[in-house]
Amino acid sequence: MSAYILPIIFIALFCYSKYKKVNTYDTFVKGAKKAIPLVVDIFPYIAAIMLAVALLRASGITTLLADALSPIFNALGIPTELIELVLLRPFTGSGSYALLNDVLVQYGADSYISRCACVILGCSETIFYVTTVYISQTKVKKLLYAIPIALVCAVFGSVIACLLCKVI
Repeated sequence: MSAYILPIIFIALFCYSKYKKVNTYDTFVKGAKKAIPLVVDIFPYIAAIMLAVALLRASGITTLLADALSPIFNALGIPTELIELVLLRPFTGSGSYALLNDVLVQYGADSYISRCACVILGCSETIFYVTTVYISQTKVKKLLYAIPIALVCAVFGSVIACLLCKVI
């Protein structure tokens, strides 16, 4: 059934656009033309955040920070092996998936740590990436409370993820 959902959505969309007398192809081309300036506007922000994450990982700061914060995270129920993942997830999606791959290879897909890592990635977001895209496209430049609240929610989600993986 799930293999048919996407084709059904496309067919329904084309039928609806035909009913509303909208030229689907021209509308698609107009949208694609608007995407190119968007990519040009966003690229410096994305490049800066990717460079910062690469520098943090290469310098070993994330490992040192994970070691320093391990007592706090362990008290919250987050395994030591996942602290670097929890710390990097708000910054980078692809880096998080690389860490997930390392966890899966090292501990196996059915281990408690691997299940926790998968749920943490599923319940969290790349906060700083989304924020940079948002800031680059809107006039809102002050995010005084938004980022700290998002980070607290990400940690809270990680705690709940580990708790659920332990219970289930």
